[in-house]
Amino acid sequence: MSLSTNRPADTADSGPGEIDYRLERARILNEYRSGDLDRNQVCDAQPELHRNAEFCGTPTGDDCPVCEEYELVHVTYVFGPRLPSAGRCITTKAEMKRLREKAGNYTGYVVEVCKGCGWNHLAKTYLLRPVQPR
Repeated sequence: MSLSTNRPADTADSGPGEIDYRLERARILNEYRSGDLDRNQVCDAQPELHRNAEFCGTPTGDDCPVCEEYELVHVTYVFGPRLPSAGRCITTKAEMKRLREKAGNYTGYVVEVCKGCGWNHLAKTYLLRPVQPR
């Protein structure tokens, strides 16, 4: 179970404002493997997330840490001004570029999802236009 450093093409490079949730992921997987969590507690992707994974997901090159049968995909959502309250699922590099160029505070959320068993976990969050250090 390795988490590669592959990055979806539509996400920001590591930098100011990025939060990585690998430690939380490891904790949840440890609880699952020790029997403290059932599979239905960790493989609970909602139908919309599952659809977005199927049609908009970016392959990671990593196998699912739960079922080990399917490749994980990253699904990216962006929240910010003039976007729907449920955010926008980003489907292309061009769409991400347009959002980065807009004025306003936009935050990206990358969720890793298994299209097979439904494992899902927030992988990271980041600012699309982080404040640059002076």
